[in-house]
Amino acid sequence: MTGSSSPPLRLSWTVWGVAALFYLMGFFHRVAPAVMTSELMQTFDITAVALGNLSALYFYAYVAMQIPTGILADLWGPRRLLCSGAMVAGCGALMFAVAPNLFWAGLGRFLVGGSVAVAYVATLKLAMNWFPAHLYSMIAGVGLMAGIAGAVFAGVPLRLLIDGFGWRPGMLAAAVVTVVIGGLVWLAVRDRPSQLGYDNIPGSDTDSNADGPVRPLKNLAAVLSYRNVPLLFFTPGGMVGAVLTFSGLWGVPFLTTHYGLSPSGAASLTTTMLVAWAVASPLIGRLSDRIGRRKPLFIGGSLAATVCWLLVVFLSDVSPLILTVLYIATGVTSASFISCFAHARESVPPNLSGTAAGVMNMGIMIGPTVLQPAVGWMLDRNWQGALVDGARVYSLSAYQAGFCLMIAWVVAGMLILAFSRETHCRQTG
Repeated sequence: MTGSSSPPLRLSWTVWGVAALFYLMGFFHRVAPAVMTSELMQTFDITAVALGNLSALYFYAYVAMQIPTGILADLWGPRRLLCSGAMVAGCGALMFAVAPNLFWAGLGRFLVGGSVAVAYVATLKLAMNWFPAHLYSMIAGVGLMAGIAGAVFAGVPLRLLIDGFGWRPGMLAAAVVTVVIGGLVWLAVRDRPSQLGYDNIPGSDTDSNADGPVRPLKNLAAVLSYRNVPLLFFTPGGMVGAVLTFSGLWGVPFLTTHYGLSPSGAASLTTTMLVAWAVASPLIGRLSDRIGRRKPLFIGGSLAATVCWLLVVFLSDVSPLILTVLYIATGVTSASFISCFAHARESVPPNLSGTAAGVMNMGIMIGPTVLQPAVGWMLDRNWQGALVDGARVYSLSAYQAGFCLMIAWVVAGMLILAFSRETHCRQTG
């Protein structure tokens, strides 16, 4: 039953914020291997390719679940998806923490990736149902900021925890926190304002659960029939993939080997990139809303990010200050991808917004899914036989060859985006 007033913003932020906690935890699990590469390689006696694949198992499951998640968000609502996802993620994290061998570690990582896959799409659905449309792009950016907060906790704090207690206790603690968040979601989150006695937001998708039989394939086909969606599917994977491949896996060993940084110092620097990425995302989303355009910021940001990545990868013998500035600039410019969510949402009807978000997030996460093991493959291909404490050490040229794969995808995405249609921040679908 619909109430007599719109929900207060503080309530909307509370509902959305509790859901965003799960996305925060999902991001923690996503990048946690970056600060324990040596420990994982030693524990399971694996090479860079195997470590890349172990880390990427999260992404394999995450990507596979995106379109089903989007469809289920339209049909069932986000609350049940978020709560069940948190419980399964907790079980997967527990399995990873106690894994006796690589198989069980990989299975735990796979379960975590598949279950946290519901988080971002569900928060986008809640943003549509609980906030005015003109705030959507900004809230998508705030959501990414929440995720990066999880990555920050998976940086220096996790590294210090590992130094003090080992990587397994750290992952056990993460499993417990994930389950607790699932309980909070069930208590605090509701799919739409009418479930708490308020008016639903105009233009939100309030009737997707009651329109007759479930037709997921029809919904998916309908979304893909809009020209912008297939184009936007491919464009942001390079930007996101580059940041998560570097900050989420290979940046720390690159910095420790070739800049002489400690693991904690290297994690601080890669975390700086993630923080810059997070802080810039809602600002760029809001700027896109204000200027009434989606494409220019993404294309300009892609060009600037390409230059920044070239400097990060090929510039050597620079001071820590210049290196920090470069990492901040790379994070800020890479945040321009955030407008693609609003771009896709405006390109389809409101009742297909969840499916469109799932398709978009699937395309985005294909980036790190492919790039993390691809960079590992390139590192092993160029390995010169060096070992330290049983773990492989790679040359600067090997890292440069691997990171060029990231840069190539950023450039390709920028070129593909040029063929999309500008929505001018209006619902055109």
